[in-house]
Amino acid sequence: MLEQPKGEKITTAALAARLELSEAALYRHFASKAQMFEGLIEFIEQTVFGLINKITQEEKSGVQQADAIVALLLGFAQKNRGMTRVLIGDALVNEDERLQARINQLLDRIEATLKQSLRIAATQGEMGEAVGGQAQDALASGREMPPSSPSRTAAARTVSGEDISAHANLLLCYVIGRWQQFGKSGFTRDPLTGWAAQRAILLGK
Repeated sequence: MLEQPKGEKITTAALAARLELSEAALYRHFASKAQMFEGLIEFIEQTVFGLINKITQEEKSGVQQADAIVALLLGFAQKNRGMTRVLIGDALVNEDERLQARINQLLDRIEATLKQSLRIAATQGEMGEAVGGQAQDALASGREMPPSSPSRTAAARTVSGEDISAHANLLLCYVIGRWQQFGKSGFTRDPLTGWAAQRAILLGK
């Protein structure tokens, strides 16, 4: 039901009918519709963070971690349309407000994970390229850039905690935007389209 492009309203009656069960049977397993959504959100959390933890354990490069996490989040939406509607809040309109709060907490955790990956990248000397794009390559090759160039300034400066926080937030906003575009287009705008090129802008790779 959540995967319908027109966003069919989820009611216990409609859900019971789709499952060929009685509403009473549903309520024997769940105290409320909010509890049903909470179970789905918990599944999303466990799945997403299980995969993120695998990435952070196996990938040593901070920038590669951030890259893989963003690609994972885009791919998760691509493969799970109904869950995308939950992540962007469409399916939670007029539902218990604690459900949206739970999604907000999930997004905060994702941002914190991205921030940690970017901190690792900074200690590995990768953040100059990530913040400044291809500026370091240009400077190393002797290709002159204007003194006021934002890219040159970014490449030359020391990466601060504020830079890392802003960069992590930018990556999260990018992911949420692609999820929104996917959901609002009736699932016709693939969230992974263009990522290969856009990663060069967002992560300098």
